[in-house]
Amino acid sequence: MGAAGGRQGTGGRERAVWTRATLGGTGRPLDLLTATFDRHRYAPHAHDEFTVGVCVAGAEVIDYRGGRIRPGPGSIVVLGPDEVHTGGPATTAGGYAYRALYAETPLLTEGTLGIPNFREPLLDDPELAAALRLTHTELSACPDPLETESRIPWLLTALARRHSSARHVCDTIPGAGRVAQEVRDRLADELLAPPSLAALAADLGLSRYQLLRAFRTSMGMPPYAWLAQYRVNRARCLLESGHRPAEAAALVGFADQAHLTRWFRRVLGVTPAAYRNSVQDARR
Repeated sequence: MGAAGGRQGTGGRERAVWTRATLGGTGRPLDLLTATFDRHRYAPHAHDEFTVGVCVAGAEVIDYRGGRIRPGPGSIVVLGPDEVHTGGPATTAGGYAYRALYAETPLLTEGTLGIPNFREPLLDDPELAAALRLTHTELSACPDPLETESRIPWLLTALARRHSSARHVCDTIPGAGRVAQEVRDRLADELLAPPSLAALAADLGLSRYQLLRAFRTSMGMPPYAWLAQYRVNRARCLLESGHRPAEAAALVGFADQAHLTRWFRRVLGVTPAAYRNSVQDARR
């Protein structure tokens, strides 16, 4: 799976859209590519990072490591850094569509010992493929740094553990409950500009993966989801006191009203505006 440089082709469904996300407060970029092609064929090329892609429609053919792989819908493709490959439609009659992310090597080593080696570039793992596709779609629409940092390293660790030769690090985190509480307190105290998970992990003497493991084990959700729900509860109080949704969003740290609406509906089942109107109506 290649990279079309963000261009949009002329005619047919030749389309490639790039989104650049960052990982928490580190500012490290993570590129996400959403591509649909009818005819486009990539010239031989390589990337500095791991390419992790999920085929979502059609059939692609990739020349890689002296062989040829044929991803179909639901399959995962992992191409190593600096490894030359091509990409194009498998037949002249149909195109292909895929989602890809370009991850620097350290993102795949947080839960493993050593650099992962993927002997097979084409992987059959429906559960992980679905999770990667959903995460890619949601981060492409709303590339929040804390959400990116909570989701991407976790999924890439799962990828490396399930399908590479790398050995696992120990999953037992002493004092996981205490770790989760400290992370919760820091996120709540710094609501408008939350610290990165990497910074929090360093303060606690843990790796980012260990922090994520401890938090998810104790809280049943990743840090970004806990923070979003905490913000929703704070916004709810502001709406009840008469603030407009856009004002409430800014006061609790959401990037904009759209982010508030997304999470408000997830948590409470209604939009902030509808909730505000119902509360105001009840007081009349």
